[in-house]
Amino acid sequence: MVTAASYKPISALVDALCTQHLQGKDEVVRLTLIALLAGGHILVEDLPGLGKTTIALTLARITGLSFGRVQCTSDLLPSDITGLSVFERDTGSFRFLPGPIFNHIVLLDEINRAMPRTQSAMLEAMEERRVTVEGATHLLPEPFMVFATQNPSDQSGTFPLPESQLDRFMICTGIGYPPQALERAIIAGGGVRERLGAIRPMISAEELLAARDLVSHTIYLSDKVIQYIHNLVLATRNDPRLLTGLSTRAGINLAQAARAAAFLAGRDYVAPDDVKGIAPAVCSHRLVVRPGHPGLDRGAVLREIIAAIPLPLA
Repeated sequence: MVTAASYKPISALVDALCTQHLQGKDEVVRLTLIALLAGGHILVEDLPGLGKTTIALTLARITGLSFGRVQCTSDLLPSDITGLSVFERDTGSFRFLPGPIFNHIVLLDEINRAMPRTQSAMLEAMEERRVTVEGATHLLPEPFMVFATQNPSDQSGTFPLPESQLDRFMICTGIGYPPQALERAIIAGGGVRERLGAIRPMISAEELLAARDLVSHTIYLSDKVIQYIHNLVLATRNDPRLLTGLSTRAGINLAQAARAAAFLAGRDYVAPDDVKGIAPAVCSHRLVVRPGHPGLDRGAVLREIIAAIPLPLA
């Protein structure tokens, strides 16, 4: 079996990101790579200025993948993301001008500053890997990943993401402040953004797609682990504090992410701890709390549910 430890393009990529370019961000880098290897999308929520955009830019540079950026604002239109057809007088016909969504890695910066109608324009792209404009369907490149950032919902000018869109993000996480010593070094030497031009690609799109194939088809997922995932999904649906539990898509995403986590850990099988460890990032943002429980932390509820479900024996 081939794992990340023996698949040199991924092994070298992880080492370069964590030790050279994005120091102090090991966990969010790991989660981003899990989303990329599992064919999912990632939503990073945190305060401005902590490096969310830098992570997406660095990932695009070091993978050599095409990069598109959308700065979300309240006046952003769906066509600003997907593209539009323009009439050409010379030919007497319409020509489609693709938007930034037609890239391998698409950064939706401050996604919750866009109006709900514009946010919803991403649903087809994120789920089907295609967009439909004026009745014509256009396929997106592969690999394709949306890296979205959002500010905390209590900041002015933000709109909550629809539940249907949240469910299409495989992973939701934050960054947090860097360790104090590292933060002093960053302040003294400047951020990664100033050095992006010096980053050279370390992997090709073909090698990334090959790694995805390894994750999907060579990482073993036992029946016991599948049942453990299903037990977790059912437990969220039966919790009286939750209005909406995990969807079937969430269960699929959890299995895919656990496979990618095992791959990065150097194993050719998914252990129950892979599921337990990745579940908060995959599941918390999909839960909807009942109106009678204001201020209830979805992540805390999920951790309680996970703690109550016995791990399957080997």
